[in-house]
Amino acid sequence: MKLAFSTNAYLNSSFPDTARRLAALGYTGLELMADVPHAWPAYLLEGQKQVIRDAMRQNGLAFSNVNAFMMHAVNDRRQKYWHPSWLEPDVNYRQVRIDHTVRALTLAKELGAPCITTEPGGPVPDGMTWANALKLFVEMLKPVVEHAEKVQVPLLIEPEPDLLIETADQYLEFAKHFQSPYLGLNFDIGHFYCVKDDPAATVHKLAPLIQHVHLEDIAATRKHHHLVPGEGVIDFHATLTALHAVGYDKWVTIELYTYHEDPDGAARTARERVLKIASEVGVALA
Repeated sequence: MKLAFSTNAYLNSSFPDTARRLAALGYTGLELMADVPHAWPAYLLEGQKQVIRDAMRQNGLAFSNVNAFMMHAVNDRRQKYWHPSWLEPDVNYRQVRIDHTVRALTLAKELGAPCITTEPGGPVPDGMTWANALKLFVEMLKPVVEHAEKVQVPLLIEPEPDLLIETADQYLEFAKHFQSPYLGLNFDIGHFYCVKDDPAATVHKLAPLIQHVHLEDIAATRKHHHLVPGEGVIDFHATLTALHAVGYDKWVTIELYTYHEDPDGAARTARERVLKIASEVGVALA
């Protein structure tokens, strides 16, 4: 497995500065936020894309993922991460999410990133049943999955508390609707803990579908607030052991967007602690 850090913790830094700082901390990979201030696809010029490529090359970094979940650029007053969602009652506003995801797939192809992630539908609108919301999400995704197949970049769905798809069982129900090798799962360890799916057991349950992993700690309250590993109660020894046991050998990206006031401190401590745990359980992680 390979260890990366998400740039969504560096909201106050340019991308070149973020890449330089993460490389100095010892990271060999990063997750690019397809959003302001780093790489909002709708207005990213070719020269800006080249700046990203140059920063990656100069710092010896590789992409772990392109995060197309967050949409700060739209600045929806309800929630900057969840809206616009795939389930917006306004079809035109819903299209903003669809177009953004298509652009993020194209951007990942242009930059050589292995995959992108998106939200699992979004909040279920008032008056809509879960089953109808799932049906709508599937229909909205179909043309985007076709684009993923065209550019050969996997589109990964990330289950999240309080959104349409929260649990492993819900993801499996969703996955029945697609057969494409370019649609997969972003396994967020903390999110599954929040909804009472034991992360280690859930790794085994969803193993064939996992194409990328997000790692953060969560408090015993199961409140959805990302913490530096070691500050919460997740059993990372068991979870990393499970990932190793199922043969997962791709990226594990530490995601700590809650630490934008001191991203270097969070990234440094998280890396040290995760590498120590990996060493203790005999899992190769670099």
